[in-house]
Amino acid sequence: MPVDPLAIDGLNFTGLEFRNAEALGIMANGVALGSQSGVRPGDPGLTVTLAGTTINCSAGVAAVAWPGQGVYKVAFPSSVSPGTYTAPHATLNRVDLVYLRVWDTSVDASGLTKGDVVYLAGTASASPVAPTPAGTQIYMPLATISVASVSNGSGASVSTAVRPYTVAPGGILPSATAPSTPYTGQTYYNGTDLLVWNGSSWDTYLKAPGAWTSYTPVWTGSGSNPSVGNGTLIGRYQKFGRTVLAHINLTCGSTTTYGSGNYNFTVPFAAASAGASMIGNAHLLGTDRWPGQINISPAATTLAPFFALSTTNSRIDFMTPTRPETLANGAQLRLTFQYESAT
Repeated sequence: MPVDPLAIDGLNFTGLEFRNAEALGIMANGVALGSQSGVRPGDPGLTVTLAGTTINCSAGVAAVAWPGQGVYKVAFPSSVSPGTYTAPHATLNRVDLVYLRVWDTSVDASGLTKGDVVYLAGTASASPVAPTPAGTQIYMPLATISVASVSNGSGASVSTAVRPYTVAPGGILPSATAPSTPYTGQTYYNGTDLLVWNGSSWDTYLKAPGAWTSYTPVWTGSGSNPSVGNGTLIGRYQKFGRTVLAHINLTCGSTTTYGSGNYNFTVPFAAASAGASMIGNAHLLGTDRWPGQINISPAATTLAPFFALSTTNSRIDFMTPTRPETLANGAQLRLTFQYESAT
């Protein structure tokens, strides 16, 4: 079947041909010739507000993609009012819908060729939900209006959470939920983190700064396990994609027991099997202050602290109950480290 490429002199183009070609400039939705409907991120246009019971929608532009029909680009140069919302029910709440509709008689047999903003009242219910436009309608939701019953004060409030966003191919999509049919390399911002689809899962590319996450490390000895007793053992971490920043603090108490053999502490995530060990910092505050290192081996789930063999021998070895000095009540072990996690 021959096609008419845009734009060659002497060819005639149907509206459908133009709309399908317009899909090149709009984010894909995982379906051949399909696109993602929405307003532009950062564009305040097509915002629904209330003035008393009157519904208003500000000027703006949107792309309305419809299965098999390509992309309808719609521009409203001035504000639009679809009317007033229906009076509240006596005892039941209601959720109404405001949406952008495209009338295309070649698709919906409406006899019309235009775009407009439409109000659709929902059904009052104990558990109200927004209505769905009936029949063949080309549309995109703009807002919901929650209308309280008379018994609940008859108030109304607008939410634009249903209004979708769209971007050019390769653009960053702001969305509270991940795209359902992502392509490799697709990026979206969920309001907190920037995530990228790697072909099988979402990687956190950039994580918003925030409080670190607590975890409880497990302290073991190669001979017998120690016990924290009335001491404290805390761990905290921050994860950026597969990069983990973490620290562990141990404070020995009067009932802490120290086990035997070489010490290990669990890390918050298994390390990557990347063929290289990761080195971090260790510090023991006991009778003396001792600088040391920690080691995380490839694919390991634990780390091992290393300290000097003695005050006169700076070579290092595994930390034990007596290396670099005999642990006692009040001693503090501080470990800080960064490594690549397996996932």
